[in-house]
Amino acid sequence: MRLDHAALRALLPHRYPMLLLDRVEAVAPGESLTGVKAVSGCEPCYRGIAEDQPADRYAYPASLLIESFGQGAAVLWLLSRRPGTAGLPMFTAARDVVLLRPVHPGDVIHHRVRLDQVVDGAAFASGSSWVGERRVAEFDSMMAVVRPVDAVAEARD
Repeated sequence: MRLDHAALRALLPHRYPMLLLDRVEAVAPGESLTGVKAVSGCEPCYRGIAEDQPADRYAYPASLLIESFGQGAAVLWLLSRRPGTAGLPMFTAARDVVLLRPVHPGDVIHHRVRLDQVVDGAAFASGSSWVGERRVAEFDSMMAVVRPVDAVAEARD
């Protein structure tokens, strides 16, 4: 199964500039997913960088790399749930995240996500992120919980 950007927008509540997954190349519901994020030099995180800065100033922020992986995990969980199950996955924790190499504009990140366990409205995922043949990050454990959509909307108001 493959998902294009329009399908991801239908699944996830995120929108520009925080929808950080471009497509899903493969998914085995309940097991694994490969998601893709293309990093562009036109992203909002690069807006304030002066013209004369060295290339290392353009390293993609770790927080956005983690969020992008987490969105892949959320898509996997959403596609793995029983039909009729409602609610919005919310990221709650990441443990033992190791950032191995920086990612820069022009890089295409491939997130390889595994769904490790689903227990009572909580999901645990793990995996790694790659640029070409280089592993750029490892995720030992990422946790999300599901909350009713109405409860999330009330908390924002």
